[in-house]
Amino acid sequence: MIASDIVCSGVHHAFADRDALTGVELRARGGIVTVLGANGAGKSTLLRCLATLIRPDHGTVDVDGLDPRREAERIEIRRRMGYLPQQVGFSPGATVFDVVDYFGVLKEVRDDRRRRHQVFDALDRVGLADRAADDVAALSGGMQRRLGMAQTLLGTPSLLILDEPSAGLDPDERLRLRAVIAERRSSTTIVVSTHLTDEAALGDAVVVLHDGRVRFTGTPQALADAASGHTWVQTELPPPNVRASWRLADGRHRCLGAPPQGATIVAPTIEDGYLLLVRSPD
Repeated sequence: MIASDIVCSGVHHAFADRDALTGVELRARGGIVTVLGANGAGKSTLLRCLATLIRPDHGTVDVDGLDPRREAERIEIRRRMGYLPQQVGFSPGATVFDVVDYFGVLKEVRDDRRRRHQVFDALDRVGLADRAADDVAALSGGMQRRLGMAQTLLGTPSLLILDEPSAGLDPDERLRLRAVIAERRSSTTIVVSTHLTDEAALGDAVVVLHDGRVRFTGTPQALADAASGHTWVQTELPPPNVRASWRLADGRHRCLGAPPQGATIVAPTIEDGYLLLVRSPD
């Protein structure tokens, strides 16, 4: 299947007491796009708009030329999509297999043998094939997160929308998840939200969302380069005008901002670029 083409144009969405998204522009086709931002930045709202779960107050969301405001086209978008919400929950009493099989029915995989094969393949990819007969209530939180990931893989989706997929996973589970996502990048458009800069670095493109606005769109390297010449280390306490600073293990301070004369400039990381960006004036 060909990766989906997604376009967000001027997307604005507000809740009762605040604007969640303001003028968001986003375009992607194929590969991994990581949406990086702090808690409350608007990441989940943006992904829910992409997943056709909420309609923006203003602006448009387009998937493969389909308009989710039209019911028939919204249904077609959902056929092409796998979605993992930030919170997952499953009814106790159902087995691991039954849960994923149910999602296979919802995704219109009608042939029983084909659906069964897809269910076990998805469970194998997330490391849960040996738990297929277990009650979902017996799974740990990380395993339930992986179970949620398994259902997104059914039906050969051309678009994956994953909201904080690594939340609650241990290091081994995170590595497995990254492998599952990476193997899909050539044939699928994958949008992943995260507040972790090391995860954002795994994307082909990064979108920095801050206070509901897109502050940066580009490659992970370009985001790191945004702090080039503005990242330095020093032994003295940082000056008051730095954008950000923190103490390193060797006792020195890593600083972001306008370096003083004679400062020891160091190579920036994606974390440096992100912090400098969100702590600078618009």
